[in-house]
Amino acid sequence: MPTLAIFGSTGSIGSQALEVVRASEVHYDVKVLTAWSNVEALATQAREFHPEVVVVGTLDAAECYRNRRRDGQERVLVGEEGLEEAAAWPGVDTVLSAVVGAAGLRLTLRAVALGRRVALANKESLVVAGDLVTEAAAASGAEIIPVDSEHAAIFQCLAGASTREVDRLVLTASGGPFLGRSREDLAYVGVDEAMDHPNWTMGAKITVDSATLMNKGLEVIEAHWLFGMKPGQIHVVVHPQSIVHSMVEFVDGSTLAQLGPPDMRLPIQYALDYPVRNRSAWPRMDWTERHALSFQPPDMQTFPCLGLAFAALEVGPAATAVLNAANEVAVAAFLDGRISFNGIPDVNEAVLDRLGGEEAHALEDRLQLDGEARIRAKELIGKAGN
Repeated sequence: MPTLAIFGSTGSIGSQALEVVRASEVHYDVKVLTAWSNVEALATQAREFHPEVVVVGTLDAAECYRNRRRDGQERVLVGEEGLEEAAAWPGVDTVLSAVVGAAGLRLTLRAVALGRRVALANKESLVVAGDLVTEAAAASGAEIIPVDSEHAAIFQCLAGASTREVDRLVLTASGGPFLGRSREDLAYVGVDEAMDHPNWTMGAKITVDSATLMNKGLEVIEAHWLFGMKPGQIHVVVHPQSIVHSMVEFVDGSTLAQLGPPDMRLPIQYALDYPVRNRSAWPRMDWTERHALSFQPPDMQTFPCLGLAFAALEVGPAATAVLNAANEVAVAAFLDGRISFNGIPDVNEAVLDRLGGEEAHALEDRLQLDGEARIRAKELIGKAGN
């Protein structure tokens, strides 16, 4: 019986992963479930899946959880230390890392160091420490299976191919809700507009990142570490239909693409079931219908976050860590109404210019630089609000 640890089980990816488990023709044993603060949803999941251990964010959350699960037999762990302990839980085959932030990075590194298969949905793991994660995987033999639809598409297209046969990777972007708008048009857009994604249903932060194209920029950085491609070999095209999830162009001129409905349960199931494919219950494309597939270059003047990501990748991992930290703070400020939509790339660029040239090799140094970038971003946002 394959065994799973689902980190971030009450979030969008974690919840959909449990949908996959429910519907799968394979019987999975879910040994670990985690949530930072949504203890009510976590308790409901535990009643259904009977994990051996759960992790919550604080001691107060742990007390609330125990009050909801007085008859529960699972062990309750707390905080980032609890996440790392659960990442090493005995008998786990596959770790789904879907915790947002640096906590997800630490647990991912722990699982990779132990040689476990990691279904990776935590961006920070590669954006902040892609060099450290890939070095640990090479040393331990751990498999990293991407969960993002774009990287899952590339992973599938590369099956059986060597890197020397690949000319470039082509990541597709929907363009988000503001495709075709000018930077001037975006000066006064609100949170509701940014959250109105035309194709995907996602969490607030990633939805805003999709609207700014920062999400695609972060995916470019991830693709570099996942597939060993140089920045110049990674391209982005806007594909509004979100049917072609990404492509690989080979040196002979052939291009392979992975197509499907915009449904995250498909790449999640692929990552959990890999290397086999099992039948799924999810919607499928009806190829007897008329489908228009269009592609266009991204507008990096209107959406400068994508260009900032390429620039940071050229500098190195410390710069990408700075950009990621600044962006998290800027997006949170936009969602709170403290800066404008166009203020997000402005903050990101200013922090990257200030700190992007710093060196930070060890994980703790990288996380310290992450903290400095957050402080600088908050200072800039405070000045903009005065």
